[in-house]
Amino acid sequence: MAKKNDVYFVDGTRTPFGRAGEKGMYWNTRADDLVVKAMIGLLERNPGVPGERIDDVAIAATTQQGDQGLTLGRTAALLAGLPTTVPGYAIDRMCAGAMTAVTALGAGVGFGAYDLAIAGGVEHMGRHPMGFNADPNPRFLAEKIVSPDALNMGITAENLHDRFPQLTKERADHFGLRSQQKVEAAYRNGKIQPDLIPIALRSEAGWGLADTDQGMRPETTMEGLATLRTPFRPHGRVTAGNSSPLTDGATVSLLAGSQAVHDLKLTPKMRMVSFAYAGVEPELMGLGPIPSTEKALAKAGLKIEDIGLFELNEAFAVQVLSFLDHYGIGDDDPRVNAWGGAIALGHPLAASGVRLMIQLAAQFAENPGVRFGLTAMCVGLGQGGTVIWENPNWNGKK
Repeated sequence: MAKKNDVYFVDGTRTPFGRAGEKGMYWNTRADDLVVKAMIGLLERNPGVPGERIDDVAIAATTQQGDQGLTLGRTAALLAGLPTTVPGYAIDRMCAGAMTAVTALGAGVGFGAYDLAIAGGVEHMGRHPMGFNADPNPRFLAEKIVSPDALNMGITAENLHDRFPQLTKERADHFGLRSQQKVEAAYRNGKIQPDLIPIALRSEAGWGLADTDQGMRPETTMEGLATLRTPFRPHGRVTAGNSSPLTDGATVSLLAGSQAVHDLKLTPKMRMVSFAYAGVEPELMGLGPIPSTEKALAKAGLKIEDIGLFELNEAFAVQVLSFLDHYGIGDDDPRVNAWGGAIALGHPLAASGVRLMIQLAAQFAENPGVRFGLTAMCVGLGQGGTVIWENPNWNGKK
Protein backbone atom coordinates (compact mmCIF):
# COMPACT_ATOMS: atom_id res chain seq x y z
CA MET A 1 0.00 0.00 0.00
CA ALA A 2 1.36 3.44 -0.96
CA LYS A 3 2.54 5.55 1.96
CA LYS A 4 1.44 9.16 2.11
CA ASN A 5 4.22 11.75 2.05
CA ASP A 6 4.98 15.34 2.73
CA VAL A 7 5.59 17.12 -0.59
CA TYR A 8 8.73 19.20 -1.03
CA PHE A 9 9.92 21.72 -3.61
CA VAL A 10 13.57 20.77 -3.77
CA ASP A 11 14.80 23.12 -6.49
CA GLY A 12 13.75 25.15 -9.51
CA THR A 13 15.44 26.71 -12.51
CA ARG A 14 14.34 28.79 -15.45
CA THR A 15 15.60 30.32 -18.64
CA PRO A 16 15.95 34.08 -18.83
CA PHE A 17 12.67 35.40 -20.19
CA GLY A 18 12.73 37.04 -23.64
CA ARG A 19 10.44 39.40 -25.48
CA ALA A 20 8.13 37.58 -27.86
CA GLY A 21 8.31 38.21 -31.59
CA GLU A 22 10.96 38.78 -34.22
CA LYS A 23 12.87 41.27 -32.05
CA GLY A 24 12.93 38.87 -29.12
CA MET A 25 16.09 36.96 -28.28
CA TYR A 26 14.45 33.55 -28.71
CA TRP A 27 12.96 34.13 -32.16
CA ASN A 28 15.31 31.50 -33.63
CA THR A 29 15.11 29.14 -30.63
CA ARG A 30 12.71 26.22 -30.39
CA ALA A 31 10.23 26.10 -27.53
CA ASP A 32 11.13 22.54 -26.60
CA ASP A 33 14.83 23.46 -26.52
CA LEU A 34 14.06 26.14 -23.94
CA VAL A 35 12.46 23.72 -21.51
CA VAL A 36 15.08 21.03 -22.21
CA LYS A 37 17.90 23.45 -21.37
CA ALA A 38 16.15 24.44 -18.15
CA MET A 39 15.69 20.75 -17.28
CA ILE A 40 19.32 19.90 -17.98
CA GLY A 41 20.34 22.79 -15.75
CA LEU A 42 18.08 21.52 -12.97
CA LEU A 43 19.53 18.00 -13.19
CA GLU A 44 23.11 19.30 -13.25
CA ARG A 45 22.40 21.31 -10.08
CA ASN A 46 21.17 18.17 -8.37
CA PRO A 47 23.73 15.47 -9.27
CA GLY A 48 22.69 13.33 -6.33
CA VAL A 49 19.29 12.66 -7.91
CA PRO A 50 19.51 9.57 -10.16
CA GLY A 51 17.63 10.10 -13.41
CA GLU A 52 16.07 6.66 -13.20
CA ARG A 53 14.45 7.65 -9.89
CA ILE A 54 12.30 10.33 -11.56
CA ASP A 55 8.79 8.89 -11.58
CA ASP A 56 7.11 11.35 -13.95
CA VAL A 57 7.58 14.61 -15.85
CA ALA A 58 4.78 17.13 -16.50
CA ILE A 59 5.46 20.12 -18.73
CA ALA A 60 2.74 22.69 -19.43
CA ALA A 61 2.11 24.80 -22.50
CA THR A 62 -0.95 26.84 -23.40
CA THR A 63 -0.73 26.60 -27.18
CA GLN A 64 0.28 22.99 -27.77
CA GLN A 65 1.35 22.87 -31.39
CA GLY A 66 4.52 22.59 -33.46
CA ASP A 67 7.69 22.69 -31.35
CA GLN A 68 5.47 23.27 -28.33
CA GLY A 69 3.40 20.13 -28.89
CA LEU A 70 3.97 16.37 -29.08
CA THR A 71 3.47 15.49 -25.38
CA LEU A 72 6.10 17.89 -24.05
CA GLY A 73 6.77 16.12 -20.76
CA ARG A 74 7.83 12.95 -22.52
CA THR A 75 9.76 14.56 -25.37
CA ALA A 76 11.56 16.99 -23.04
CA ALA A 77 12.55 14.14 -20.72
CA LEU A 78 14.07 12.21 -23.62
CA LEU A 79 15.83 15.26 -25.04
CA ALA A 80 17.22 16.14 -21.59
CA GLY A 81 18.86 12.74 -21.37
CA LEU A 82 16.63 11.08 -18.81
CA PRO A 83 16.33 7.29 -19.16
CA THR A 84 13.65 5.99 -21.52
CA THR A 85 11.96 4.46 -18.46
CA VAL A 86 10.93 7.95 -17.27
CA PRO A 87 7.40 8.81 -18.49
CA GLY A 88 5.98 12.26 -19.10
CA TYR A 89 2.96 14.20 -20.25
CA ALA A 90 1.78 17.66 -21.29
CA ILE A 91 -0.69 19.78 -19.39
CA ASP A 92 -2.69 22.97 -19.93
CA ARG A 93 -4.38 25.41 -17.58
CA MET A 94 -3.34 28.49 -19.53
CA CYS A 95 -1.42 30.85 -17.21
CA ALA A 96 -1.44 28.32 -14.37
CA GLY A 97 0.01 25.48 -16.45
CA ALA A 98 3.28 25.07 -14.54
CA MET A 99 1.47 25.62 -11.25
CA THR A 100 -0.94 22.83 -12.17
CA ALA A 101 1.97 20.60 -13.19
CA VAL A 102 3.43 21.13 -9.70
CA THR A 103 0.18 20.50 -7.86
CA ALA A 104 -0.78 17.48 -9.99
CA LEU A 105 2.58 15.79 -9.54
CA GLY A 106 2.76 17.03 -5.96
CA ALA A 107 -0.56 15.33 -5.25
CA GLY A 108 0.93 12.14 -6.70
CA VAL A 109 3.94 12.51 -4.40
CA GLY A 110 1.68 13.15 -1.42
CA PHE A 111 -0.42 10.09 -2.21
CA GLY A 112 2.72 7.98 -2.40
CA ALA A 113 2.53 7.17 -6.10
CA TYR A 114 5.69 9.18 -6.85
CA ASP A 115 8.97 9.70 -4.99
CA LEU A 116 10.51 12.24 -7.37
CA ALA A 117 8.99 14.28 -10.19
CA ILE A 118 9.83 17.16 -12.51
CA ALA A 119 7.17 19.81 -13.18
CA GLY A 120 7.39 22.94 -15.30
CA GLY A 121 6.14 24.87 -18.26
CA VAL A 122 7.16 26.66 -21.42
CA GLU A 123 5.63 29.30 -23.63
CA HIS A 124 7.08 30.64 -26.85
CA MET A 125 4.55 33.38 -27.44
CA GLY A 126 6.50 34.61 -30.45
CA ARG A 127 6.03 31.32 -32.28
CA HIS A 128 2.73 30.36 -30.66
CA PRO A 129 0.53 33.35 -29.74
CA MET A 130 -2.14 32.67 -27.15
CA GLY A 131 -5.24 31.25 -28.81
CA PHE A 132 -3.56 30.76 -32.18
CA ASN A 133 -5.71 28.41 -34.32
CA ALA A 134 -8.18 28.04 -31.44
CA ASP A 135 -11.81 27.60 -32.43
CA PRO A 136 -14.07 28.59 -29.50
CA ASN A 137 -17.42 26.86 -29.58
CA PRO A 138 -20.01 29.25 -31.07
CA ARG A 139 -22.35 28.39 -28.20
CA PHE A 140 -20.23 30.55 -25.88
CA LEU A 141 -21.50 33.69 -27.56
CA ALA A 142 -24.71 32.44 -29.17
CA GLU A 143 -26.09 31.25 -25.83
CA LYS A 144 -24.45 34.09 -23.90
CA ILE A 145 -22.46 31.65 -21.72
CA VAL A 146 -19.73 34.30 -21.71
CA SER A 147 -19.47 37.76 -23.20
CA PRO A 148 -16.94 38.51 -25.96
CA ASP A 149 -14.89 40.28 -23.26
CA ALA A 150 -14.00 36.94 -21.71
CA LEU A 151 -11.87 35.99 -24.71
CA ASN A 152 -9.61 39.05 -24.45
CA MET A 153 -7.54 39.18 -21.28
CA GLY A 154 -6.82 42.90 -21.64
CA ILE A 155 -10.51 43.71 -21.71
CA THR A 156 -11.10 41.59 -18.60
CA ALA A 157 -8.50 43.78 -16.88
CA GLU A 158 -10.35 46.91 -18.02
CA ASN A 159 -13.50 45.35 -16.58
CA LEU A 160 -11.83 45.17 -13.16
CA HIS A 161 -11.14 48.90 -13.30
CA ASP A 162 -14.82 49.41 -14.14
CA ARG A 163 -16.04 47.15 -11.32
CA PHE A 164 -13.79 48.71 -8.69
CA PRO A 165 -13.36 52.47 -9.29
CA GLN A 166 -10.85 52.69 -6.44
CA LEU A 167 -8.47 50.64 -8.62
CA THR A 168 -7.34 53.69 -10.55
CA LYS A 169 -4.92 53.92 -13.45
CA GLU A 170 -2.57 55.89 -11.19
CA ARG A 171 -2.44 53.01 -8.70
CA ALA A 172 -1.87 50.52 -11.52
CA ASP A 173 0.90 52.66 -12.99
CA HIS A 174 2.55 53.03 -9.59
CA PHE A 175 2.44 49.27 -9.10
CA GLY A 176 3.99 48.77 -12.53
CA LEU A 177 6.73 51.29 -11.74
CA ARG A 178 7.50 49.58 -8.44
CA SER A 179 7.75 46.21 -10.18
CA GLN A 180 10.39 47.62 -12.51
CA GLN A 181 12.27 49.20 -9.62
CA LYS A 182 12.18 46.07 -7.49
CA VAL A 183 13.41 43.83 -10.31
CA GLU A 184 16.24 46.25 -11.05
CA ALA A 185 17.24 46.22 -7.37
CA ALA A 186 17.00 42.42 -7.21
CA TYR A 187 19.31 42.11 -10.21
CA ARG A 188 21.71 44.64 -8.75
CA ASN A 189 21.87 42.59 -5.55
CA GLY A 190 22.28 39.25 -7.31
CA LYS A 191 18.93 37.80 -6.24
CA ILE A 192 17.58 36.63 -9.61
CA GLN A 193 20.69 35.38 -11.41
CA PRO A 194 21.44 32.19 -9.39
CA ASP A 195 18.39 30.35 -10.74
CA LEU A 196 18.78 31.35 -14.41
CA ILE A 197 20.10 28.80 -16.91
CA PRO A 198 21.92 30.65 -19.73
CA ILE A 199 20.73 29.83 -23.25
CA ALA A 200 22.86 29.88 -26.40
CA LEU A 201 21.35 32.11 -29.09
CA ARG A 202 21.68 32.07 -32.86
CA SER A 203 20.98 35.09 -35.03
CA GLU A 204 22.14 36.68 -38.26
CA ALA A 205 24.87 38.40 -36.25
CA GLY A 206 26.18 35.05 -35.00
CA TRP A 207 26.03 33.24 -31.68
CA GLY A 208 25.27 34.84 -28.35
CA LEU A 209 24.18 33.99 -24.81
CA ALA A 210 20.95 34.85 -23.03
CA ASP A 211 21.72 35.30 -19.34
CA THR A 212 19.38 38.17 -18.39
CA ASP A 213 15.64 38.76 -18.60
CA GLN A 214 14.98 40.92 -21.66
CA GLY A 215 11.83 42.78 -20.67
CA MET A 216 13.15 44.96 -17.86
CA ARG A 217 12.63 48.74 -18.20
CA PRO A 218 14.43 50.33 -15.22
CA GLU A 219 14.16 53.76 -16.83
CA THR A 220 10.36 53.73 -16.32
CA THR A 221 8.79 56.85 -14.77
CA MET A 222 5.27 57.76 -13.74
CA GLU A 223 5.34 60.58 -16.29
CA GLY A 224 6.24 58.15 -19.06
CA LEU A 225 3.60 55.64 -17.97
CA ALA A 226 0.91 58.33 -18.13
CA THR A 227 1.53 58.81 -21.86
CA LEU A 228 1.20 55.16 -22.95
CA ARG A 229 -1.69 54.22 -25.19
CA THR A 230 -4.54 52.02 -23.99
CA PRO A 231 -4.80 49.29 -26.66
CA PHE A 232 -7.85 47.49 -25.30
CA ARG A 233 -10.23 50.45 -25.06
CA PRO A 234 -10.22 54.12 -26.02
CA HIS A 235 -9.38 56.18 -22.93
CA GLY A 236 -8.83 52.97 -20.98
CA ARG A 237 -6.52 52.30 -18.06
CA VAL A 238 -4.62 49.16 -19.05
CA THR A 239 -1.33 49.88 -20.82
CA ALA A 240 1.94 48.14 -21.62
CA GLY A 241 3.37 49.80 -18.52
CA ASN A 242 0.97 48.22 -16.03
CA SER A 243 0.67 44.84 -17.75
CA SER A 244 2.99 41.92 -18.36
CA PRO A 245 4.58 41.83 -21.83
CA LEU A 246 4.27 38.97 -24.33
CA THR A 247 7.13 36.67 -23.37
CA ASP A 248 9.08 33.51 -24.26
CA GLY A 249 10.61 31.31 -21.57
CA ALA A 250 10.62 28.04 -19.64
CA THR A 251 10.69 26.89 -16.01
CA VAL A 252 11.18 23.52 -14.30
CA SER A 253 11.13 22.26 -10.71
CA LEU A 254 12.13 19.15 -8.81
CA LEU A 255 9.57 17.76 -6.36
CA ALA A 256 10.21 15.02 -3.81
CA GLY A 257 8.46 13.08 -1.08
CA SER A 258 9.67 12.54 2.48
CA GLN A 259 11.32 9.21 1.78
CA ALA A 260 13.25 10.46 -1.25
CA VAL A 261 14.42 13.50 0.71
CA HIS A 262 15.72 11.17 3.41
CA ASP A 263 17.23 8.55 1.11
CA LEU A 264 19.00 11.02 -1.19
CA LYS A 265 19.90 13.51 1.57
CA LEU A 266 18.14 16.34 -0.25
CA THR A 267 17.70 19.82 1.19
CA PRO A 268 14.19 21.02 0.34
CA LYS A 269 13.51 24.70 -0.20
CA MET A 270 9.77 24.56 0.58
CA ARG A 271 7.06 22.19 1.80
CA MET A 272 3.67 22.20 0.08
CA VAL A 273 0.94 22.91 2.63
CA SER A 274 -2.19 23.17 0.47
CA PHE A 275 -3.40 24.26 -2.94
CA ALA A 276 -6.67 25.23 -4.56
CA TYR A 277 -8.16 26.36 -7.85
CA ALA A 278 -11.39 28.30 -8.27
CA GLY A 279 -13.56 29.69 -11.02
CA VAL A 280 -15.00 33.20 -11.39
CA GLU A 281 -16.89 35.07 -14.09
CA PRO A 282 -14.67 34.84 -17.18
CA GLU A 283 -15.28 38.53 -17.85
CA LEU A 284 -13.57 39.28 -14.49
CA MET A 285 -10.75 36.79 -14.89
CA GLY A 286 -8.38 38.74 -12.62
CA LEU A 287 -10.45 38.05 -9.50
CA GLY A 288 -9.62 34.35 -9.68
CA PRO A 289 -6.84 34.32 -7.05
CA ILE A 290 -9.19 35.65 -4.37
CA PRO A 291 -11.46 32.57 -4.09
CA SER A 292 -8.59 30.16 -4.80
CA THR A 293 -6.64 31.71 -1.91
CA GLU A 294 -9.68 31.53 0.37
CA LYS A 295 -10.00 27.82 -0.43
CA ALA A 296 -6.29 27.13 0.02
CA LEU A 297 -6.20 28.96 3.35
CA ALA A 298 -9.24 27.03 4.58
CA LYS A 299 -7.72 23.71 3.56
CA ALA A 300 -4.52 24.61 5.42
CA GLY A 301 -6.32 25.90 8.51
CA LEU A 302 -4.61 29.27 8.08
CA LYS A 303 -5.62 32.92 7.84
CA ILE A 304 -4.26 35.55 5.48
CA GLU A 305 -2.43 37.07 8.47
CA ASP A 306 -0.35 33.87 8.68
CA ILE A 307 1.18 34.49 5.25
CA GLY A 308 4.54 36.22 5.52
CA LEU A 309 5.48 36.37 1.83
CA PHE A 310 3.36 36.66 -1.32
CA GLU A 311 4.42 35.93 -4.89
CA LEU A 312 1.52 37.11 -7.03
CA ASN A 313 1.67 36.91 -10.81
CA GLU A 314 1.45 40.37 -12.31
CA ALA A 315 -0.53 39.56 -15.43
CA PHE A 316 -2.03 43.03 -14.96
CA ALA A 317 -1.39 45.43 -12.11
CA VAL A 318 -5.12 45.87 -11.56
CA GLN A 319 -5.48 42.14 -10.96
CA VAL A 320 -2.92 42.16 -8.15
CA LEU A 321 -4.44 45.33 -6.70
CA SER A 322 -7.88 43.70 -6.56
CA PHE A 323 -6.34 40.87 -4.52
CA LEU A 324 -4.54 43.24 -2.18
CA ASP A 325 -7.64 45.36 -1.61
CA HIS A 326 -9.74 42.30 -0.86
CA TYR A 327 -7.34 41.21 1.88
CA GLY A 328 -6.58 44.68 3.22
CA ILE A 329 -2.96 44.63 2.09
CA GLY A 330 -1.26 47.86 1.03
CA ASP A 331 -0.06 48.43 -2.53
CA ASP A 332 3.56 48.74 -1.32
CA ASP A 333 3.47 46.03 1.35
CA PRO A 334 7.04 44.64 1.52
CA ARG A 335 5.72 41.08 1.77
CA VAL A 336 4.34 41.26 -1.77
CA ASN A 337 6.57 40.52 -4.78
CA ALA A 338 9.67 41.70 -2.95
CA TRP A 339 11.86 41.21 -6.03
CA GLY A 340 9.34 42.44 -8.56
CA GLY A 341 7.19 40.43 -10.90
CA ALA A 342 5.84 39.74 -14.35
CA ILE A 343 5.32 43.38 -15.35
CA ALA A 344 9.11 43.67 -15.47
CA LEU A 345 10.22 40.05 -15.89
CA GLY A 346 7.57 38.89 -18.34
CA HIS A 347 4.82 36.28 -18.24
CA PRO A 348 5.41 33.31 -20.53
CA LEU A 349 1.92 31.98 -19.69
CA ALA A 350 2.26 28.30 -18.77
CA ALA A 351 5.79 28.78 -17.38
CA SER A 352 5.06 31.50 -14.83
CA GLY A 353 3.77 29.42 -11.92
CA VAL A 354 7.18 27.88 -11.24
CA ARG A 355 8.88 31.29 -11.61
CA LEU A 356 6.78 32.44 -8.65
CA MET A 357 7.89 29.37 -6.67
CA ILE A 358 11.56 29.88 -7.48
CA GLN A 359 11.43 33.44 -6.16
CA LEU A 360 9.46 32.48 -3.04
CA ALA A 361 11.92 29.67 -2.24
CA ALA A 362 14.87 32.05 -2.50
CA GLN A 363 13.14 34.56 -0.23
CA PHE A 364 12.34 31.84 2.32
CA ALA A 365 16.08 31.15 2.62
CA GLU A 366 16.67 34.81 3.50
CA ASN A 367 13.73 35.11 5.90
CA PRO A 368 13.82 32.41 8.60
CA GLY A 369 11.30 34.44 10.60
CA VAL A 370 8.64 33.74 7.93
CA ARG A 371 6.86 30.41 8.22
CA PHE A 372 4.28 30.50 5.41
CA GLY A 373 4.19 32.01 1.93
CA LEU A 374 1.94 31.66 -1.08
CA THR A 375 2.09 31.75 -4.85
CA ALA A 376 -1.05 32.78 -6.68
CA MET A 377 -2.16 33.76 -10.16
CA CYS A 378 -5.19 34.52 -12.27
CA VAL A 379 -5.97 32.18 -15.15
CA GLY A 380 -7.62 32.81 -18.50
CA LEU A 381 -11.36 32.16 -18.90
CA GLY A 382 -12.06 32.98 -15.27
CA GLN A 383 -9.94 30.92 -12.89
CA GLY A 384 -7.44 31.39 -10.09
CA GLY A 385 -4.81 29.16 -8.55
CA THR A 386 -3.04 29.32 -5.18
CA VAL A 387 -0.38 27.18 -3.50
CA ILE A 388 0.59 27.69 0.14
CA TRP A 389 4.13 26.74 1.16
CA GLU A 390 5.98 26.32 4.46
CA ASN A 391 9.53 27.57 4.99
CA PRO A 392 11.86 24.74 6.14
CA ASN A 393 14.22 27.44 7.45
CA TRP A 394 11.63 28.80 9.86
CA ASN A 395 13.20 29.47 13.24
CA GLY A 396 9.98 29.45 15.23
CA LYS A 397 9.98 33.21 15.70
CA LYS A 398 7.82 35.90 14.16
